Amino acid sequence: MANIVPMNTGLYNPFQKFDFLYKKCFLSGNTFNTPVIQAPLIPKWLLEQSGLTGEEQIQFLDESIRSYNTLVIPVNSEVNEQFINPLEEKIEHAFAKGYAAVAALSERDLFNWIGKFLYGFVYIEMHSALRNEMTADGLNMSQSLMMKFANLNFMLQSLYTSIEFEEFTPWSITVVKLENTETPFSFRDEINTLTFSLKFKDFGIVACLQDNGTNKRYHHQIIEEIAEKALTAEQFEELTARFYYSAYLFNRLPEYTFMPVEGTTYIEAMPLRGNMSKPLFDVWQHKVYAQVLENFWKPWGYVKFEIIKDLENPMSFFENPCLPAAG
Repeated sequence: MANIVPMNTGLYNPFQKFDFLYKKCFLSGNTFNTPVIQAPLIPKWLLEQSGLTGEEQIQFLDESIRSYNTLVIPVNSEVNEQFINPLEEKIEHAFAKGYAAVAALSERDLFNWIGKFLYGFVYIEMHSALRNEMTADGLNMSQSLMMKFANLNFMLQSLYTSIEFEEFTPWSITVVKLENTETPFSFRDEINTLTFSLKFKDFGIVACLQDNGTNKRYHHQIIEEIAEKALTAEQFEELTARFYYSAYLFNRLPEYTFMPVEGTTYIEAMPLRGNMSKPLFDVWQHKVYAQVLENFWKPWGYVKFEIIKDLENPMSFFENPCLPAAG
């Protein structure tokens, strides 16, 4: 596999030399001179608020199973103290208070926090892949996927350096209210599409981190329909399933230009349409969507056959389903 083309961004690019060996800060490389520490990927405050022990387990792509409290990422101590900890405190206070406080957070803070969380999993996966393959040349990963990960990492560097997004936001983030005010903490992610969701207490969050807002625009009808309504557990999973499926259907690789000017890096999004005439999303198919939904509705035992009994109108827990037009 050819090495990823170095991007002249003026920012740290771990994908240039495959810096996933726990020696450099995952975010800033060698920018700072203070020591690198191993910081927990799932912050202690989140485990405490969730009533989790840290012994809970998660499976990685290489099929290894690890407990939450063994997951760490290398971070420069100065970056950690000056930039990451203040963000963690802001998120911690909002999570402690619930939906209203979480909804009041800036989307940029949510993007940075979710991005750090999700990119931490990417870092661990990259480390495992390198360790298993021993050489970067053997790493079986597409250029486009690495570009997506590298762009996310560049954007997260706004935590410690000045970065401006030029008239666009790289993400789709939706925060919703939940009916059950004591929803146990859980999250899921799909690193290939950089999609993430979590639910906790009386709120749920769904985020696509590298789509320039297109998934949120795609689902604008249902988002407007549920504005300020408290969702049942089934409704939240249904909404989440739609975002995961549309993120899979999204057929563009967002590209950006980076311009460092007097200490600030300006990021501009290239037009998503480019020279392609086909729509931004592949055709929505109810059969495939039903398969995704079956997975999200597992706790209630609904199967694909039930979900698409009426092929034109898949089962929905929303009064007005506002489903995308199917092909």
